[in-house]
Order: sequence, then structure tokens, then C-alpha cells
Amino acid sequence: MIVRNFVLAAALAAAASTCTVAFQPHAPVFSKPSFSNRGMHQSTRSSSIVMRDYPKPNVEDTDNYRYAEAMSQSFKSTLRVTDPSQKKRVAIIGGGLSGLSCAKYLSDAGHEPIVYEARDVLGGKVSAWQDEDGDWIETGLHIFFGAYPNVMNMFAELGIHDRLQWKIHQMIFAMQELPGEFTTFDFIPGIPAPFNFGLAILMNQKMLTFPEKLQTAPPLIPMLIEGQPFIDAQDELSVTQFMRKYGMPERINEEVFIAMAKALDFIDPDKLSMTVVLTAMNRFLNESNGLQMAFLDGNQPDRFCKPMADHIKKNGGKVVMNAPVKEIVTNDDGTINHLLLRSGEKVVADEYVSAMPVDIVKRMLPTKWQTMPYFRQLDELEGIPVINLHMWFDRKLKAVDHLCFSRSPLLSVYADMSVTCKEYADTEKSMLELVFAPCSPLAGGNVNWIGKSDEEIIDATMGELARLFPTEIANDVKWPATSKQGPNGQAKLLKYSVVKVPRSVYAAIPGRNKYRPSQTTPIPRFTMAGDFTSQKFLGSMEGATLAGKLAAEVVSNRAIGNPDKPIKEIQAHIVSAAANYIRKDPVGVKGEGAIAFGGGYTVGKKEEALLRESDPAQYEGAAEVAMV
Repeated sequence: MIVRNFVLAAALAAAASTCTVAFQPHAPVFSKPSFSNRGMHQSTRSSSIVMRDYPKPNVEDTDNYRYAEAMSQSFKSTLRVTDPSQKKRVAIIGGGLSGLSCAKYLSDAGHEPIVYEARDVLGGKVSAWQDEDGDWIETGLHIFFGAYPNVMNMFAELGIHDRLQWKIHQMIFAMQELPGEFTTFDFIPGIPAPFNFGLAILMNQKMLTFPEKLQTAPPLIPMLIEGQPFIDAQDELSVTQFMRKYGMPERINEEVFIAMAKALDFIDPDKLSMTVVLTAMNRFLNESNGLQMAFLDGNQPDRFCKPMADHIKKNGGKVVMNAPVKEIVTNDDGTINHLLLRSGEKVVADEYVSAMPVDIVKRMLPTKWQTMPYFRQLDELEGIPVINLHMWFDRKLKAVDHLCFSRSPLLSVYADMSVTCKEYADTEKSMLELVFAPCSPLAGGNVNWIGKSDEEIIDATMGELARLFPTEIANDVKWPATSKQGPNGQAKLLKYSVVKVPRSVYAAIPGRNKYRPSQTTPIPRFTMAGDFTSQKFLGSMEGATLAGKLAAEVVSNRAIGNPDKPIKEIQAHIVSAAANYIRKDPVGVKGEGAIAFGGGYTVGKKEEALLRESDPAQYEGAAEVAMV
């Protein structure tokens, strides 16, 4: 039935493909008023680029959302403490989305969670801070999808759905061979999944030929029929290997998969597990509004993390800032005695949860845990480098009120935040936020940009922007990459910020899923959270939120006297290797600041020296550069 319907959708799309879908990125519509007037200019000159938000789509009418909602409700019902003796004091290490999610649901279940965040800002990999001008600098360009059921449910529970700025249901791609032009996948309102996805692809006339589109469909049919088992089975194959195995046209890699791979995990398709792409596509093919995107209306710490923290505090929990954990102190039998903070304070709790990034967890492992197979499998997981850029221009660039897939060798996705986001709105000047990826040989790139200076990175980016905006970017002697620009280009860069994240989400290269640990651990009263743990939404805001929720479920389930959820099976070669592992004193976290604790930040000389010492792999093969 599914196959027949998909073929019917293809036939309908083929008939419709003779029509041209107009792309109008500068529709003259009115923006909603911003809640912040910072950055707005009192000029009579108007911009043709204005903000337009769309109504919240129906994201609730899916099985995934219903499951997420039911799980959330269970913390207030079946998992909630019924006797004071069941209430647990839970120490959570890390105030990113996973730690906050875990604490939120534990507080719903009647426990007392205490989040210990090392930094002075919440959010982890979605954190943000203000520069000396008061402009917000974000760790990454974060987009919310309709197919994020646990995140959407979290927004509903916190009553903050109005903070999401939904954009038109569309994917926008820059045309590599036609500089300055874009093409789109348009999702027609009222057409259900999977027909809307098929029609969106087939109606596009610029990226793939009709025969290539037909060749693309058959390999995806097993995913629709078999679902998650088929998706999980492809983890041993890269995107490129999957394409060749199933006879998909090579051009789909150039036209679509490179952009998808860099957006999903910051690496190229020959390095990315096909499971990642299929997981995303499965949601988009099965959920009518799964691919519709929204921007948060302001910075993540204030607009998303703070409501979670407020909820935790209201329910009796705590969120402690500037409280880095120095050591997990164990008893002779390996159980946890207490957490030792850098301040010297000892934290004793009934339960402990790690919501640290995987690379930080490995540095903190107590000696007695190091020969356990559960923890040795973490050696197979590591964070991937990525760079996030903010670039302020002296005038408006022609942009779209949406996320754009650049299809550039250096850039992944970008957005003009002065158009897409209320807090950053500016009618006179553009602020582009761009993801620079792959940025390192560790991510499959040819150049180690993590080891390059900010000026080198910005110059290379200006060269790419000159291609994306050929009639707008000026020939600026400050940036040699713009030297071929013609006289029509007038836009000059006013300022920039380069945020390096040496260890971002775990690298989803082929074969990694089997090493992602369960939230249940072999250590009594110790639970693991973090988007790298085993859950089906991979490394993402949704994955982090779900992983924290699953960790809360483990703790809550144990608190009411139920048996622990099982530990995920560990590979035989990991078990064998663990027995021969030579224990060492934990390395611990050196230094201070975002990068030390697994986040991202602007890298000066101090940060570079620390990174060279603690993570020398980031600089292998990179030229020695002075960073300011």
C-alpha cells in the first residue's frame, strides 16, 4: 500500500512538474514587533527584506509526539513518588539541554534534582553570550524541526510555543553553478506525508533530472516498509557507500546529500553513517510537518534554557552555576561516595547523573570504572569539530527569511539572523550566522581550520559569500578572497565572531551506534545522559532532550522500587579489550571556560594554549598561527 501510494505521488508530481514554482525571497510582508529594540535603526529607508512568521503547524498528530507526551505524563503519574521515602536528591553534572531535561522531569516526578553547571551560562552546546557591544554570540546555528517530538512537547509543557518563529514549509538551496540564485523544495499545504515530500522533490526542476529522481526512490522504500530495523542496519555504511550499493545516481550526492550530511553532523557523506540521513528522512517522510523549521525568537539561554531552569526551581530543584566538578570520588567497591567540586565542596546525593559531553566523561572516569566494558566503549565515540560564524555587514544583503543550505565546500548552512529572529532584527544591516564545516581532518576536511587564525577563516568565508552574493559583496582589501568582486558589490564586513567548538556532537561515522551506551550503567545510583547515549534521535537538540528524559526515567523507575532497565549489549571485542586496559588516574578537566568543558567559544591565545595541551589532535598538521 505504501509503495503504491508513493508511486501515485510520483505520478502526481510528474504531472505537476511542468508548472514553475516561483521563488520570492523578498515578499513585502510585515514583521511582527520585536521584543527587543536593540540594533534597530531610526531610518526612513525601508528594507525589502522583512520577517514573516507562519502559524505553528500541527506537530502533535504523530505517533512520536503521542509517545513523547505520554512519557512526559508518566513522571506526573506512574513514575511519581507516592511516599516521602522514595524522594531522591539527585546531583546532575552539566546544565546543557540533556541535564536540564533530566532535572525537569525528575522534578515533575517529585524528586529534588540539583544541576551543577561549570560555566556561568546554561545550554552547553546551545549556549550563547554577549560581546562587548551587547550582540549575542551563539555556539551554533540551531533550528527547531516539527519532527522534534520531545522538544515540541517540552515547549508545550513550559508554555513557550509562542517563542518559536515558524517559517514557510520549504527547503532552500543555493545554486552552486548559478551564483546568487536559489532553488527550493516546496511542501504544498494540505498534502499529507509522504506525498508532500515526494512532490516537493519531483516538482523542483533545477537540482535533479526526472530519471535521477525516479532512481532515488526505490532504495528508500525498504525504510518506509521496515522502519527502524532497516534504518539501524545501515549504520555500518556511509552515505556514499549506501548510494553505490543501491545504485542511486551520483549527482544526488552533489545536489542533496553533501548539504544534508554537513547540516546533520558537520561532515561529508563519505564519512557520515547512512543511519543518520535515514533517521531524518524517515521522520520527514512519515510526518507531514516534520521538515517545517522554526527559529527561536532570541538567544537560547534566556528563551529556552531559563524556562526549564525556572520550572526546576519552582518544583523544588536547584540549578547551581559556576560549579565545575573536579572529581567523581568513589568507594573501594567503585560506588560513588561524593562529587568533589573545584571549590572544595563535597556533594553527596542519593543518585548521580552525568550530563557531560562524551569527551569530558572520558576525562572524568574514576580509576575503578576504567576496566568496565560499559565505559571502555566510550573510546569509540568522540566529538566532532565545528566552527560557527557571526558576520555583521554594513547594509542589507539579499537574503531569505529561512535557513539556507549553502552547498559550499566550506559552509554548511546559514541564515540572515537580522531577518529570521526577532531579537536580532535589523532593518538596515545583515547579520549572517554560518556553520563552517567540515573544518578539520577529524571531520573529513582537507584543511585543519580549527588551527587557523580567525582572519584566515573569515577571509575564506568572504570568498564563499562572494560566490553566494556575487553582486553584493564588495572588493575589500582587508579580505583578499574578495579581490575578484566587481564594482557593483558594496557590502563590507563591519565585525565578526569566530566560535570554535573543538568537540561538538559525537561523530556519527559508520558503525558508531552500537557503542552508544544505555542510560542505565553498571554503577549503582549512577545514570548516564547526553545526546551520545542510546536514543533514536542521534546528536541533536531533540536527542539531548530525549536522552535527559530517558535518564530521568531510569532514576524515577528505580526510586519507586522497580528493577533497573537493562544495560545495552556491549560488543565482544570491547569486553575483551577492557580486561587488559591499564588503569590511570583520571585526566580531569584542565583550565576554565567553555572549550575546557566541551562547549565552544572564541579562541584567544590562552584558549589555544589550553587546547593544544588538552586536545593536541586538533592541531595535528595545522600551521602554527597566532590567535588574538
